[in-house]
Amino acid sequence: MVNTFSTVPTQVKRSKVEDLKEKSNYLREPVLSELGLDTNHFSEDATQILKFHGSYQQDNRDNRVKGQEKDYQFMLRTRSPGGFIPAELYLTLDRLADTFGNGTLRVTTRQGFQIHGILKRNLKAAIANIVRSMGSTLGACGDLNRNVMAPPAPYRNRAEYQYAQDYANRIADLLTPQSGAYYEIWLDGEKVISGEEHPEVKAARQRNDYQTNLPDPKEPIYGEQYMPRKFKIAVTVPGDNSVDIYTQDISLIVITNAVGELEGFNVLAGGGLGRTHNKEETFARAADPIGYVAKDDVYDLVKAIVATQRDYGDRTQRRHARMKYLLNDWGVEKFRQRVEKYFGKPLAPFKSLPEFKYKDFLGWHEQGDGKLFYGISIENGRVKDEGSFQLKTALKTLVQKFSLPMLLTPHQNLILYDISPELRGEIESVLSRSGVQPVEAIDPLVRYAMACPAMPTCGLAITESERAIPAILDRIRALLDRMGLEQDCFVVRMTGCPNGCARPYMAELGFVGMTPESYQIWLGGSPSQTRLAEAYMDKMPIADLERHLEPLFAYYKTARTQNGKPESFGDFCHRVGFAALREYVATYVPTGGKSNSEKHRVRYRVNLRPNVFENLKQAAQNEGRTLAEIASDAIEAYLQKS
Repeated sequence: MVNTFSTVPTQVKRSKVEDLKEKSNYLREPVLSELGLDTNHFSEDATQILKFHGSYQQDNRDNRVKGQEKDYQFMLRTRSPGGFIPAELYLTLDRLADTFGNGTLRVTTRQGFQIHGILKRNLKAAIANIVRSMGSTLGACGDLNRNVMAPPAPYRNRAEYQYAQDYANRIADLLTPQSGAYYEIWLDGEKVISGEEHPEVKAARQRNDYQTNLPDPKEPIYGEQYMPRKFKIAVTVPGDNSVDIYTQDISLIVITNAVGELEGFNVLAGGGLGRTHNKEETFARAADPIGYVAKDDVYDLVKAIVATQRDYGDRTQRRHARMKYLLNDWGVEKFRQRVEKYFGKPLAPFKSLPEFKYKDFLGWHEQGDGKLFYGISIENGRVKDEGSFQLKTALKTLVQKFSLPMLLTPHQNLILYDISPELRGEIESVLSRSGVQPVEAIDPLVRYAMACPAMPTCGLAITESERAIPAILDRIRALLDRMGLEQDCFVVRMTGCPNGCARPYMAELGFVGMTPESYQIWLGGSPSQTRLAEAYMDKMPIADLERHLEPLFAYYKTARTQNGKPESFGDFCHRVGFAALREYVATYVPTGGKSNSEKHRVRYRVNLRPNVFENLKQAAQNEGRTLAEIASDAIEAYLQKS
């Protein structure tokens, strides 16, 4: 049999990270050597390998002082397939956040927890405590399969939801690194007993009928270089888009028969959102349907897709290394054919599905076995005690007293479940006394919004996100109310940089950090997150939010009916198109004439050559900016050079 890996084209120059992975002795070095050094940080090389162990080295940018060493600290992220957090693990994380972290926990958009503010000297103890409490951080970051997502709904009477959770766990196990480095470094070689792998997973990992495995006994699926970049998988059920299926490298959709038995999975591939400003070769991309696979073959198909990306993904340019670029460059058909060579047979056609809808499962629900589950909305995922808001204390109280497990959601919320009905009143009372609002009292604009952490801990952040979005949502709500749109809400997402961690490119209104205090504006995503948004405006100073959004909302208010039904804001923007939006904005006069800012604005006159003016006008139309903004930026740049 021909080894397909040997036919992979040789790539002339690999990126630096590829060399680091190959020299790391399967993720051991230089982390192991530097862990015992009396320093407060790791070297740049070690931080790249440290990511595979679930940690990012950061510094508190609020504490930066010129000429002084950075305030180094570490973020730890859990690997929690499907968002499952047992009671014991939650209490450990709560304690670690106080003992070693900054006193808060943060729910991620991939259904894990993050602890921020850990010092290097405490990193080993923190990871060891997590592992001994039925948790893990292995593979939560780095160039391999990340946390596998699933709908956070613990229905006991809906088999498809249980299948989604089960297979999220199994696929996470299938693609877990097999190197012993993690336990050697953080637990001195102690292999903590955890849940037993499903026998089908063990068999699938060893199976190599079509060369999905490499001749590497330590890492048969990944090899010593692991994946070209991070790799993301989700499992869901028909109609449930709680996991943002179009943003994943692989999405599996459970297909059952008439009596609820699992038959197989629809498969999508090639989604991904990260991009770089002013680099047109980087872009957000929605996943494509590639086929259907029977349940008995699902592990082999996942391995086939992973092997395709492993062997053909770009290892020379990290900006071009995600599988979305491979699929985009090859096209769906060529990609499917290559996957089928690793799979050993053709894929079956993609099965028809109902329309996907966004679901967050907040509030009270019946599990189907006589017990309840309760979804708690957490603004920006930050579990904290602050003033009269005591969510962290409330959760600790409830989990301690009732031993409640939880599921973290893909939208930074959490669900307590297996609740006996007689406990409902007491749980509501504890939360109410702690200042935690019931979902009915939360503005839907806040409920459906998400933001990444950004400043001060994320090294990639260009501007604020988590700390800025509450005030921004207040301003948007005030503007909607003033314009007679009190009942309207839509999906708002914000990130401090273009990497897209809070998935702004699927939002109805997305804010993407462009420069300090300014954001790129994306419009036209769907309320169910099934359609990519598009960049409408390149650089909006946040101080000018009302001036730029008011005309859009005014147009939306007057023309949002399609086929006799009111549209959402994202659907409206997508339908009418950006040309129509910009035309309306250009002629819009605010209610009552000029706005206060326009009344008091000093206007300076500069004459331009006719050809320059025409080019400037065209550029303004293309970028969705005003003539004055582009001219001012250009003149300022010229003056800085002179």
